[in-house]
Amino acid sequence: MTSSDPDWLLLVLSLPTSGATARMRIWRGLKSLGCAALRDGAYLLPSEAERERALQALADDCLREGGNAWLMRVEPRSVDETLALRQLFDRHEDYAELRKSWKEAHATVGHLGPAELTRLQRKLRREFDALRAIDFFPGEASMEAEADWVVFNQRVEGILSPDEPQETEGGIPRLQIADYQGQVWATRRRLWVDRVASAWLIRRFIDRQARFQWLAKPSDCPKRALGFDFDGAAFTHVGNRVTFETLIASFGLEADAALMRLATLVHSLDVGGDPVPEARGFEAVMSGARERLTDDDALLDEMGQVLDSLYAHFRRDAADPKHRSARR
Repeated sequence: MTSSDPDWLLLVLSLPTSGATARMRIWRGLKSLGCAALRDGAYLLPSEAERERALQALADDCLREGGNAWLMRVEPRSVDETLALRQLFDRHEDYAELRKSWKEAHATVGHLGPAELTRLQRKLRREFDALRAIDFFPGEASMEAEADWVVFNQRVEGILSPDEPQETEGGIPRLQIADYQGQVWATRRRLWVDRVASAWLIRRFIDRQARFQWLAKPSDCPKRALGFDFDGAAFTHVGNRVTFETLIASFGLEADAALMRLATLVHSLDVGGDPVPEARGFEAVMSGARERLTDDDALLDEMGQVLDSLYAHFRRDAADPKHRSARR
């Protein structure tokens, strides 16, 4: 074994035969945590503080129902035992099932309306995020699934937003904020995550006197306007960066840890990537606001407040890492 090998948490429990409801509740909790069943009533997880708290909560629930529960830390005696325990958490079959469902969905997305397609995309994303959350030892299967998800997500976004920019290659020149004051900025109307976050970033950190034009199609962009988030725009996707990340790099804002946390969130929602805990909530608020508000100025104002709050939240975490640990 090596110092990088995890300790393990073992929860052993039994419930009274009459506790069918409690048994189902606890079983669902164990499943959502990604526990491996060694046998009936014995469940294993790689050791981690948050998982230990979650298992302890299930143990306490079991005790309240009149059952028995023991939570203990165990250690394999050899490398072979460690490998055998890790094998219990092999998720390649789960990823295969997900990828099969995406392949089947590929055949139907072209026939769905925008609302149905958005619901399908959210459902599949939730399933993917839930699996990644319990993939404690990611490997080739997770990388293959990530690649397939990007392809599927791009297909969906291509239908929902046919003018979504394609990646371009090349470096990102460093620009001076002072040279970009009081400008007209233009992007596609009916804002979604990358566009609304980019507009917020422009107004909040780059050009406080910015004026925005919302375009029916990219070709409507006036020559005097600075376009963003469409093919041929002054600021768009470059390499693996989404437009929000391109703007951050262009204007030298990378030293702001809170902005970089927001960038990870925007990237995840726009093109996929590492799951971000706050992303699902932001997506839900954005979707609801988009349903309620048909005016993009009003939508930017409302979502700008949400982004202000997220930025303040991330700044506090960056200034006091203990605060993040305490929340967990």
